[in-house]
Amino acid sequence: AVGLVKREITRVVSAGTVTDDAILDPRESNYVAAIVADTERSGASGLSPDVRDAWADLSTGRFWAAVFPRARLADQLARIRPVECLVSEDESPIGASGGESWMVTRRPPWAFGLDAARNRLTQHFQTASLDGFGFQDADRAAIRAAGALLEYLQETQKAPLHHLDRLLPYRQGLALELDESTRRSLEITRTIRDGSREGSLLAVLDRTTTPMGSRMLADWLSNPLTDLAAIASRQDAVGELTGDLAFRSSLRDALRNVYDLERLVARVMTGRASPRDLSFVGRTLASLPEVKSQLGRRASPLLREYDELLDLCPELSAELSRALVDDCPLSPRDGGVIRTGYHAELDQLRELAAGGKQWIASYQAQEMQRTGIPNLKVGFNKVFGYFIEITNAHKEKVPINYTRKQTLTGAERYVTPELKEYEDKVLDADERSRDLEYQLFLQLRDRVATHARPLQRTANVLAMLDTLGSLAELAAKQGYCRPKLVSDRMLEILDGRHPVLDIMQPAGAFVPNDTSAGPERGLLLLITGPNMAGKSTYIRQVALLTLMAQIGSFVPARQAVIGVADRIFARVGASDELSRGQSTFMVEMTETARILNTATPRSLVILDEIGRGTSTYDGVSLAWAIVEHLHDRIGCRTLFATHYHELTDLAQSLPELRNLNVAVKEWDDNVVFLHKIGRAHV
Repeated sequence: AVGLVKREITRVVSAGTVTDDAILDPRESNYVAAIVADTERSGASGLSPDVRDAWADLSTGRFWAAVFPRARLADQLARIRPVECLVSEDESPIGASGGESWMVTRRPPWAFGLDAARNRLTQHFQTASLDGFGFQDADRAAIRAAGALLEYLQETQKAPLHHLDRLLPYRQGLALELDESTRRSLEITRTIRDGSREGSLLAVLDRTTTPMGSRMLADWLSNPLTDLAAIASRQDAVGELTGDLAFRSSLRDALRNVYDLERLVARVMTGRASPRDLSFVGRTLASLPEVKSQLGRRASPLLREYDELLDLCPELSAELSRALVDDCPLSPRDGGVIRTGYHAELDQLRELAAGGKQWIASYQAQEMQRTGIPNLKVGFNKVFGYFIEITNAHKEKVPINYTRKQTLTGAERYVTPELKEYEDKVLDADERSRDLEYQLFLQLRDRVATHARPLQRTANVLAMLDTLGSLAELAAKQGYCRPKLVSDRMLEILDGRHPVLDIMQPAGAFVPNDTSAGPERGLLLLITGPNMAGKSTYIRQVALLTLMAQIGSFVPARQAVIGVADRIFARVGASDELSRGQSTFMVEMTETARILNTATPRSLVILDEIGRGTSTYDGVSLAWAIVEHLHDRIGCRTLFATHYHELTDLAQSLPELRNLNVAVKEWDDNVVFLHKIGRAHV
């Protein structure tokens, strides 16, 4: 800058507002959420207030809002997995405590005001109201949280947020519900022991080739479908990819040339894209014709739909290819970004600068010959510009037209009018070419920004294609079958295998098992057997296969018929919450009570060793009462693993209960676990 430098904050970086690839995990979304209690809807009714929640991923432009019952907030946060939560300074954290895995940011109460939030959102989206986004009267309470979140992003980013171009209402009931305990017990995205991704169901299923696909797969696992037609549509696509090796391989090879278009567009829209980012956008667009060619004439309606939605943006692709050099630098200020031949004036300035430098070399040779000074040297530095350096040994040979510029210990530096004239031309050409190149870069970035909507749509299509390809690759390599999804309350699985252990163990080491449950086969399966015999693995396996089936994946089994579940509940393993003053037994009873109070006949419930945290007689009584309640009051599919053999007597009084046990064998004075589940003969 010339004169005073303006000092100001250009961006505030927090856990939820990071957009830099060097910091973000490319396989995971980076959500920031805003939470506020809806006190207006509580009060006279005596009900707990609902919670308004909005969440956004600044790095991709996804933006949702919803209203949840307060009791389900923890479940929703476990699904979203935000890295940062915004709460009002005058409200309790509502479950968003500092002891969780996210950071809590306190915001002033006015940021959550309804009128201010509505005005902020309508101004951002340039709409008269938010009705066009699908928000109904009951949903508008979520606008407070969405407005507060948008205000926070605008305050911290200090840049346009045009890639946040829509606010989507999240509708409960359209996806299979999984509570916090179930997600932890089933190790869907994180393991229980160390909270790592490796060893989870997500890590096993993830055969994607792009970061977008990896994030999409995680989103599918967090939001399994309940609509039979939508599930069948995904299955058709996975089936076609599984059965056609050439198609699957070609598509996945084409996707390997695709960069993280979602996050690239986000950086373009916030004005933080580098020349290299633009080159990655160009390379991605250049690879799209190959991806599109793989989708032509496909049988699957979903693949044909993706073929239509895939926008090649040919004009933008051609311009980026014509404008940018093959290996773009990170900084746009130093030049070397624009390809020769793209802009005539820039080419002229470059030629002038290069020609001036060549003249300097010839001028040095000319002066050496004219003066007879063999070690005469023409040099340059940023302080003095171009100069002629002559050692003191040849001082007497200096021509009269040389003007002294600088004295060194063993030499003198001079300048001539001719050298100064060419110096001005060269430096001016260099500076003008860099300035022009920067302006051309900004124009290209703005041009990409005008294509943000089709680019985001294309990125979404690429992510879904990659996810489908990943599921197909796994199904083909591991010999998975296509499950039949039905609306009835049934489970009919032949030779089912645990999806994680089946891959992590040596080939053929895992023992497959059948599962049969339904109104005519018994809805409640009571599994007994010794510890470490495989009861917990078996019931987890059934829940994971149901979950996989409802994201549209094939499953590790010889054959499977699975009734669509509205919720999956899992209470497996023992843990305490000492920071909240809850013992192992208290946690167990609290989670079990939630299951008994919220499960429906369409739910799938798996319970392991309920009642073990207390005395034997109390534990048996509790387990006995829970089994009766599940059987008589709820009537959902239940797998109940227990070491209380006394519960097997319930088969005599509960018609929908079936006893199973784990086979063991005595061999050479040792007990061998066969890990095989069969009907118990009681």
